[in-house]
Amino acid sequence: MPTETPDRDAPARRPQPAPPDQDLRAALLRDHNFRWLTGGAFLSMLGDQFTLIALPWLVLQMTGDTLVLGTVLALVSVPRALFILIGGALVDRHSPKQVLMITKYVNLVLLAALAALVLAGSLTLWMVYALSLGIGLATAFSIPAGTAMMPHVVARHQLQAANGINLGLRQLTMFLGPLLAGVLIALFGDATGSPAGGMRANATGIGLAFALDALSFAVSAWTLAKVQVRGDSGAHPAHAAAPPQAVLASVWQGLAHFWSDHELRTCFLYWSAIALFIMGPIHIAIPVLASSTPALGAAAFGIIVGAHGAGTLLGMVISGAVPRLRIGSLGVTILAFDAIIGALFMPMGLITAVWQGAALMLVIGLLGGFMQVSVFTWIQQRVPPMLLGRAMSLFMFIFMGLAPISAAVTGWVMKSVTLAQLFAASGGTLVVLAALAFVITPMRRVTDAAPAAR
Repeated sequence: MPTETPDRDAPARRPQPAPPDQDLRAALLRDHNFRWLTGGAFLSMLGDQFTLIALPWLVLQMTGDTLVLGTVLALVSVPRALFILIGGALVDRHSPKQVLMITKYVNLVLLAALAALVLAGSLTLWMVYALSLGIGLATAFSIPAGTAMMPHVVARHQLQAANGINLGLRQLTMFLGPLLAGVLIALFGDATGSPAGGMRANATGIGLAFALDALSFAVSAWTLAKVQVRGDSGAHPAHAAAPPQAVLASVWQGLAHFWSDHELRTCFLYWSAIALFIMGPIHIAIPVLASSTPALGAAAFGIIVGAHGAGTLLGMVISGAVPRLRIGSLGVTILAFDAIIGALFMPMGLITAVWQGAALMLVIGLLGGFMQVSVFTWIQQRVPPMLLGRAMSLFMFIFMGLAPISAAVTGWVMKSVTLAQLFAASGGTLVVLAALAFVITPMRRVTDAAPAAR
């Protein structure tokens, strides 16, 4: 154990109690590997927020065309969704650290090129398309590599606390990044553009935003090089001795393993249903609600989204502080929290004041943030290390790949139903899904304990 307890001088065979949560976090913060990994990840995630703000702003300034903006965002998101499962297979084949290091170098080159072209005034629309496609492809491999790294760096009993810190920092970057990027662009001036796609005026702010993201990848690659991967990530043997497989065969092997695990299969199917029924209304209906309600507006939309982000961060902090907080088992806790989220989501279409929407989304974010840490930890502990990259890529694919489908269906449904009906139906569906999963699936029996060796 990496922490000391008052009973450290007791006989060796005497059972030792689990270390207090504060001792686990203190031990993590003393761990050089964890500090290098987490510090680099924080800088990289913060840099990503600069690009998430600067890229849409750049396209709108160049063309003023929302169709072009949608095309650019699709070039980032669609390859990410299509290739993320292959990325997970490559992570398992070559190790998370190797794949993550390569993606950092690739992103460094792409973003440095984008920054240089913007600052030089030489950027054209086809270049934006090509660089966006490259960023999307690199992300398809960096996401499973990044999410699979933690079990290779910290001990199994430290995963819950480590994930709580890491995900909490990620949520913090989602606050700081957009704010800092907006200030940077405003401070150094934005860009104006021509319909032909050429930059005409000063684009210093946007170029610096891309340059800072490129710098964040350079620094995070340096910190990642300092991380020493554990020789054994748990009770399962290391995967280095396994014979190499074709990538598609490796993807299929992972899917077959997850399908054969009844509890894992149930959870993945359940989360797929949530992504289809809930993600679309969150991404589409809430902005429409803010814009169509006289008492709300763009500022109110920002407050509501910010409240959800604040709640998510608070939930992650609470999960790190009291990781053993459960309503019965882990599965029952997930279902209970989802049922509460569904009930809170139902009245969203009836709000008439900013504080009402903010209060609802604050609690929804808190519950979701708490469970996100627990779910990540459960997957990392349940899946053998040689399949971890594929497991995390499948989990991310569920929300990244199905969310656009959910958004498209939501947009079509909104042509024939009111916002109040949409929110009520979406939240009610989540309540029903949670109830059905509790009654007819093994999800209620899912526990935090690692499964017995198969």
